[in-house]
Amino acid sequence: MSGTIGLGTGAAGGGRSGPGAVDASGVPGGAGGAGRPGRGGGEVGGVAAVRSRRVLWLVVRREVSTRLRSKAFRIMTPLLVVVLAAGISVTALFGGSSPSTVGFLPQDARYGAALTAVGDAAGVDVRAVTVADAAEAERQVRDGKLDAAVTASGPDGFRVIVRHTLDDQGRGLLTAVARQQALDAQVVALGGDLGRVDSAVAAAGVDVVALEAPKERDNARIGLGAVTGVLIYLSLLIFGPVVAQGVVEEKSSRVVELLLGTVRPWQLMAGKVIGIGIIGLIQMALYAAVGVPLAVATGVLSLSLVTALASAGWSLVWYLLGFALYALLFAAAGSLVSRQEDASAVTMPLIMIIIIPYVIGISVLPGDPGSGLLRVLSLIPLSAPLIMPMLIAAGTAAAWQIALGTALTVATIIGLVPLTGRIYAGAVKRTGTRVRLVDALRSR
Repeated sequence: MSGTIGLGTGAAGGGRSGPGAVDASGVPGGAGGAGRPGRGGGEVGGVAAVRSRRVLWLVVRREVSTRLRSKAFRIMTPLLVVVLAAGISVTALFGGSSPSTVGFLPQDARYGAALTAVGDAAGVDVRAVTVADAAEAERQVRDGKLDAAVTASGPDGFRVIVRHTLDDQGRGLLTAVARQQALDAQVVALGGDLGRVDSAVAAAGVDVVALEAPKERDNARIGLGAVTGVLIYLSLLIFGPVVAQGVVEEKSSRVVELLLGTVRPWQLMAGKVIGIGIIGLIQMALYAAVGVPLAVATGVLSLSLVTALASAGWSLVWYLLGFALYALLFAAAGSLVSRQEDASAVTMPLIMIIIIPYVIGISVLPGDPGSGLLRVLSLIPLSAPLIMPMLIAAGTAAAWQIALGTALTVATIIGLVPLTGRIYAGAVKRTGTRVRLVDALRSR
């Protein structure tokens, strides 16, 4: 944070303090009494708690207002929303593969139906159309309206014209149809019943016996899981170090000394974490509100809107859990140094802890969304905020898994609050050389 705030009229504001002074919470007793007995007598616990919450709210409000007014937020946030919307729109327009179109002369129309059937069986999107004559077929191929055209058929197969070349997939489909046509011709020549032969051929197949149940795979949900992981990863990687940089900035400018004349260290740390977390949540919610409905509406995301929004909701929950966990660690790490150039040394281990599970998740998820490794990582608090939302979006996280992962992460956050608060309080007032972690923990 930059600048100072008038949280009180004593040490931070340069004014008088005493029985007649009123601090920023509106409670008489002077600036130095946030949560401590004032000169007028001992405060009851309820008044102290109210004052503490009000002071915390002032720190949060200042952090949020400062970030919202910054040029980086006002310029980059709308720009990223536009980029997101443009990316989805471009994908909708050009991302899908258009079907291959093959022309047939009127007398060969039955082969067009056979080609479509063979393509469906092979999972290839191919469309057959009828053209008036060979000259028209050649013109449409030259103009790019047809990918290929069958201009002659006979016992030896088809004559196919293309503009440049025929790919292996198209050649294979047309060859299969040509061979079927040659077989039909031989059956007729030998006096066989072509209808009965075709029925027998159509009925023939293979009886597949699976030794294990197939793994269900929903590519749309897996893709959504990957996108979810990317967004949470980027948010943690951006906003986590921002917390540490803000702490270092206040230490180096001595602003923290003025602030701590009015507020307690835990209030300052908690206010910074909550304030920056709110900014990150605003951005994430904005991206979800724009991206999810647009992706569903354009067909880029082939899921129901309810399913997509539910996944987005869980992503926001896990972003908050992940940010709370890592922001506490980044705030404590930032309090150990007094110069911005030293901040990378204390934050790099935390950044690596974010990067490693993300890389594992984004690498394993597409190939094996039900991976046991991902299931284990989704329960470890430091990796759960990156892995669990991927699995939820992919539809492979069980209810017990989500509940257990959430409980373990929340418990870890609760445990980190006093630990990181102790480190922050013991190191934030020390300027100059880097404070050792042990010394910060021992400080009172």
